[in-house]
Amino acid sequence: MFIRKNKNRSGSVSIQIVQKVNRSNKVFKTVGIAKTKREEELLLLHAKTEIERLQGMHSLFVEHDDLVVDNFVNSIANDHLQIVGSELILGKIYDKIGFPTGGSCNYFRNLVLCRLVYPGSKLKTVAYFKQHLNTDVSVYSIYRFLDELNAELKPNIERISFEHTKKLLNGKIGVVFYDMTTLYFEASEEDDYRIPGFSKDGKHQQPQIMIGLLVSSHGYPIGYQIFEGNTSETKTLIPILEAFQKRFDIAKPTIVADAALLSQKNINALRENKYEYILGGRLKNETNTIKEKVTALEIEQGKPKELKSKNGRLIVSFSVKRAHNDKKNREKGLKRLEKKVRSGKLSKEHINNRGYNKYLKLSGDVDITIDYKKYEADSVWDGLKGYVTNTSLPKDKVIGNYSQLWQVEKAFRISKTDLRIRPIYHRLRNRIEAHVCICFSAYTIYKELECLLKKNSIDLSPEKAIDQIKEIRQLQYILPKSQQVKTKILQPTKQQSLLLEMKI
Repeated sequence: MFIRKNKNRSGSVSIQIVQKVNRSNKVFKTVGIAKTKREEELLLLHAKTEIERLQGMHSLFVEHDDLVVDNFVNSIANDHLQIVGSELILGKIYDKIGFPTGGSCNYFRNLVLCRLVYPGSKLKTVAYFKQHLNTDVSVYSIYRFLDELNAELKPNIERISFEHTKKLLNGKIGVVFYDMTTLYFEASEEDDYRIPGFSKDGKHQQPQIMIGLLVSSHGYPIGYQIFEGNTSETKTLIPILEAFQKRFDIAKPTIVADAALLSQKNINALRENKYEYILGGRLKNETNTIKEKVTALEIEQGKPKELKSKNGRLIVSFSVKRAHNDKKNREKGLKRLEKKVRSGKLSKEHINNRGYNKYLKLSGDVDITIDYKKYEADSVWDGLKGYVTNTSLPKDKVIGNYSQLWQVEKAFRISKTDLRIRPIYHRLRNRIEAHVCICFSAYTIYKELECLLKKNSIDLSPEKAIDQIKEIRQLQYILPKSQQVKTKILQPTKQQSLLLEMKI
């Protein structure tokens, strides 16, 4: 027996095992057809091994095993490796929540998954399509898709997120948490939507928008609303609550919000619209009568006290840990002031009554000193925290509900850091709204992943889980004989195995 190579007209090479019978060469077996030099080498090795097997020369086969493996490994190119973790795990979560799929919605799905594993610019999105989906797309095609997202997408996404959250909470959404933040743009010009205003990111000179976010207990997302960049925080609460109720046809929830929303205008609006509320109280901004009553209270940790105020019940709690932090911060502020005073660089123009500057005292035009009596008197507020509410909930329930407000703050932090919702590079309004909608959907998946990790007892944060997920790879290869295309997930790590086996 011997091997024969026949070159076809198409340029491919046929590898055959030929046997001599009665002085004639007869094809015993066609091993395969090679289209590349590498495939030809593999088929030749396979043919040689087959001849040795047929002739009973099994011992020689072992000598060729290394060559076969080595040639196969050398044939693997980067194009043969696909990153599939996002689709295998995050894609299943996307489908479980019920987000739209099929047709152009598959593009939306891929953009949402990309936001979780490769948050950033649309150029990074192009890289995601290449590495994860083995698809070449241009950044302009992504922009065109964002332009074409119809107006029904946002309410549809919100409805799906709301229904999913409602299911997680056994059909009851009694308390909602509200907060607002600024999102700035890497752009030099404003327009009627992106307008300079007070920026929580310290980007006062750059165009921005305001976004109000509603979440339920445990930080599950409910809905969001975008406002013009110069919208006052105090003017957003009622519009977003009314829109939320109208969309989902639900009873009025109890509103939990931080002290930034504690304006008399907001409280009056909540009362007029018959909303119950739990708001962070600013004890030092109360009337002198109330402040005297608060400082006269003897409050122990875990035993809050209650006073009546014009806006309802004023609940005051004390925390040893908070007292320690308040004292520490006051001492730091005092040291900074003392350093400025010693430097002699402080002038009347530099002084305002904000923060720890309130401890400064002016004598004449230039003599600036520190009022240490005022500093010491401020210690009575160390560890105290106020809550304003018109609910009939027990004091500990009011404090417990307010303590969950960090969930919405965490939602903003996740959106701003892990999902990189900011800065925004888009200019057109519809693209801006599409970008925020994608980030909101990604956050919903993020929260569901967090929930699933706990249910499956996997000791990973969502951030670390995503780091593992985006490294799960799959090899695509062609069998030399049958030309069949096959795929195989590369051996996962221990943590990756847990994530792949996770019940979704």
